[in-house]
Amino acid sequence: MTVTLFGVLRPNDTLLSITGKPYDTLDEVIGIVENKSSLRAFGVNFDKIDLQDNDFNYEEIENKLKNEKIKLITIQRSRGYDTRDSIGIDKLEKVIKFIKEIDNEVIIMVDNCYCEFVGTKEPTEVGADLAVGSLIKNLGGGVSPNGAYVVGKKDLIELVAERLTAPGLGKEVGPSLGINKQFLQGLFFAPQVVASSLKTAVFASKMLEELGYKVYPKFDEERADIVQMIEFGEAEKLIKFCQGIQMGSPVDSKSIPEPWDMPGYTNKVIMAAGTFVQGSSIELSCDAPIKEPYMAYLQGGLTYQYGKIGILKAISML
Repeated sequence: MTVTLFGVLRPNDTLLSITGKPYDTLDEVIGIVENKSSLRAFGVNFDKIDLQDNDFNYEEIENKLKNEKIKLITIQRSRGYDTRDSIGIDKLEKVIKFIKEIDNEVIIMVDNCYCEFVGTKEPTEVGADLAVGSLIKNLGGGVSPNGAYVVGKKDLIELVAERLTAPGLGKEVGPSLGINKQFLQGLFFAPQVVASSLKTAVFASKMLEELGYKVYPKFDEERADIVQMIEFGEAEKLIKFCQGIQMGSPVDSKSIPEPWDMPGYTNKVIMAAGTFVQGSSIELSCDAPIKEPYMAYLQGGLTYQYGKIGILKAISML
């Protein structure tokens, strides 16, 4: 996402987020937290419009587009460390059509992390100009060891590629880091792995709800991403559950995660991920900021069988 924003935006351009404040780790990139290398430091303006009752604030969006020149609009589909609903593809299509009818020149970029292959359509199929995401989440299939993707209109991709490499060179010499085989294998396995992650999330939702915890979404609700939220109400229970996920992992199962300060986050964060690929959250993982209402964010599961074992181990810790 960072490369995409710097590739497309220029001084005096305005970036508008219509899903509220972006996730914490983008604060420095945008310049919400002061940074000498941020978009703001390069003269790019930033504004946001909060969601309203889990939907876009159409009135505010229309007012902003008619009264200001907006260069790029960002939409974050997954919830991040927020309690809102994730953005389904139908809702996304509706707002993109609305925006384009007001200003057909504005660029719409969608952060599609955790959402790939959950539905039958992707953002660029419903009018988005750009879509970005991580290859250690859905599309990497648990095989890709790192990397990210950006897809969209040719002229915009060329700008992004030149920012990633060098002006005039672009994607002709773009770095693949010598791991194209893993990229392609991960993409090949991704639909099956995402299906296993969704089954794991549904299982966790039903089990935790039966035990009296609040879950979002519920097991039988439609999903836009692979993330399952569980509200524990107590820091100790949240921490124990995350530690249980680590204990049920195929790698580093004897390690005990603890809440700790992390760059880009305002609260201490606990992260459980005994994964084959470092940082991969398409593999079974659970993380949470240590703040009320003590909400865990669970995602992943390369296979449903191992996802189920991990959930049962975490429940046993409660």
